[in-house]
Amino acid sequence: MGEASTQDKSARTTAQIEADIARTRTKLAETLDELAMRVHPTTISAQVKAKAVAAVEEKTARAYVAANGAAEKLRAQFVDEKGQPRKERIVPVALVGVGVVLLLASARKRRKG
Repeated sequence: MGEASTQDKSARTTAQIEADIARTRTKLAETLDELAMRVHPTTISAQVKAKAVAAVEEKTARAYVAANGAAEKLRAQFVDEKGQPRKERIVPVALVGVGVVLLLASARKRRKG
């Protein structure tokens, strides 16, 4: 079996050997080009930038979902299941809000006067 493969290799012509060498050189050149592209600073910075953008987008999406959930919980405090406002909760909050605005306005007048 070993002799047959040795004979096959020795039976190759010079043109076949040169063609094999040319193919190997081409593959090697392609591999080197690919490696050079992978380690090029532009490629590395683009990869880092893409990862950073993805991380920011993920955190933004999570923050949006959390804020949306909090807003929905807050809304549920002032609106019943049918979507009607709960006056017994809205009126006290509105009065507190008006009181705070009046307190701040009177504090400003005292500072200016």
